[in-house]
Amino acid sequence: MILTVTLNTALDITYRVPALRPHASHRVTEVIERPGGKGVNVARVLAALGHEVTVTGFAGGLTGRLLRDRLTSVPGLVDALVPVSGPTRRTVAVVDERSGATTQLNEPGPTVSAAEWNAFQEVYEDLLAGVSAVALCGSLPPGVPVGAYAGLARTARAAKVPVLLDTSGAALRRGVAGRPDILKPNADELAELTGSHEPSRATRDARRRGAGAVVASLGPQGLLAVTPEGHWHAAPPAALHGNPTGAGDSAVAGLLSGLVTGLPWPDRLARAVALSAATVLAPSAGEFDRGTYEELLGRVAITEEAGAA
Repeated sequence: MILTVTLNTALDITYRVPALRPHASHRVTEVIERPGGKGVNVARVLAALGHEVTVTGFAGGLTGRLLRDRLTSVPGLVDALVPVSGPTRRTVAVVDERSGATTQLNEPGPTVSAAEWNAFQEVYEDLLAGVSAVALCGSLPPGVPVGAYAGLARTARAAKVPVLLDTSGAALRRGVAGRPDILKPNADELAELTGSHEPSRATRDARRRGAGAVVASLGPQGLLAVTPEGHWHAAPPAALHGNPTGAGDSAVAGLLSGLVTGLPWPDRLARAVALSAATVLAPSAGEFDRGTYEELLGRVAITEEAGAA
């Protein structure tokens, strides 16, 4: 069983419009609603790969009930979300069909009380007893301590459960002190954390801050990994044209899948890049086609990089 933690779950709402214009009224051609938040997205991909996965975090209000209702339709996924009094946030994506560009509006999330945070930590500790890996994903809702991920990472490590951390901003800066086994920033998050815009140097610097391994997402250029076993760059076989929404979450799912099945690092990276690329190419944002993923998997380019881990 893999555990994904999404402290700031969301009901993702996608509107498609022929062309998005400021200060204008728009006719929506399609509306899609689905459970979201980074860890929920990761869990959905893991379940599609055949893994048993448990989702925890917070859910509350009408949007929280809608989110939990939709989770029941995902085979292999267990809902262990903790109730809160405030409403789960909504994220609204407006897709311009003419250009393919997406405009994202993210609500902050419910304010979590000290009692609710304590209740979550108890649930989290109980869940760790039966899992093979845990992913700590996404933003922190108001009321949750900025160092929350560092504490959750330490708790998992004490239980001998490997931890992947995928967050940003202050939560990332504080979270790396918890010594996660895998840190998965994107290029902008990596630069913010280290002050360096040179990916190879920044990835090594991020690892020196406490992470066991750092896997940096470089967008169309794939993944750059600095691990105890070595350094690798994994790239998709060709330039991709599609919607990148959810591609990073698919990469996290690939890394976790490779971790729990005991794959060596190059194979983990290939799985992550192939899933990410298949997500970009899928007609629906955040989804992937199994056949496309399997076809891409054998074509991911893996290059060993110079430099000591």
